[in-house]
Amino acid sequence: MLFWPKANLSMIGDNILKKITTATIRNMKNKEPITVLTAYDYPTAKACDEAGIEVILVGDSLGMVVLGYDSTIPVTIEDMIHHGKAVVRGVKRSLVVIDMPFMSYHISLADTLANAAKIMQLTGAASVKLEGGSEISETVRVLTSSGIPVMGHIGLLPQSVHQYGGYMVQGKDIEAAKKLLLDAKELEAAGAYAIVLECVPFELAKSITEQINIPTIGIGAGNNCDGQVLVIHDMLGIQGNVSPKFVKQYNSLSTEIQNSLQQYIHEVKNRLFPLKEHSFDMTQEVLNQLYGRNES
Repeated sequence: MLFWPKANLSMIGDNILKKITTATIRNMKNKEPITVLTAYDYPTAKACDEAGIEVILVGDSLGMVVLGYDSTIPVTIEDMIHHGKAVVRGVKRSLVVIDMPFMSYHISLADTLANAAKIMQLTGAASVKLEGGSEISETVRVLTSSGIPVMGHIGLLPQSVHQYGGYMVQGKDIEAAKKLLLDAKELEAAGAYAIVLECVPFELAKSITEQINIPTIGIGAGNNCDGQVLVIHDMLGIQGNVSPKFVKQYNSLSTEIQNSLQQYIHEVKNRLFPLKEHSFDMTQEVLNQLYGRNES
């Protein structure tokens, strides 16, 4: 049985069990904030889905939070498909979006279309997400005209971190701000149904949100976007307390995990686990036969 906090019941209404689609997300603009979280495996996706998260993003951030890389760049299409399949299996209601990883949509339009189709067909996801603005608008147009829904992503682009020279706020000067506004408008014109705004000043995010007709999903972009996304490992504190400024930690699971691990070590070392109730037994007759004992 799904648990829905009372505060959300009036907003969710009759849509509580309806499948979320890209049309659902588009229609939520100016009506209800959109909740988005990352997930990279079946149990996490299932938990997000049952909690009522509208969009689950299989982000290439899995490279850092799951695979142990220092950036998203080493992540491959095969990685995204492997984790995407697991996420889709855990979802009944949420919209699943999968990142197209580094250089999977920059070589040629034909290769991009083939890569996106492969992700969609093999995972069962409903959408892909691409990083970039006006420079990929034609790519987005080709994908959407071929029936592949696209979520855009502008501002800080993690796949371009080496080009930036680090993870930096984008759009702080007038030319950069104008470029991001143009990017958003061109992605909308190309057929994107939503756009992630990452690490841009909240004033600029507000302006972009007001000037386009598709939802904006903020991450480090203030409270005026149409929705918000966070990496679930950050918001749950799964990997410690180090996180970007824009992250709010709703728990500190790393502490709870460490406490449980230490307790397990203590109990095993001191033979406090497993106890008899954690063990299986056999009949005395079988035990006698095992050791060749004479039952008489």
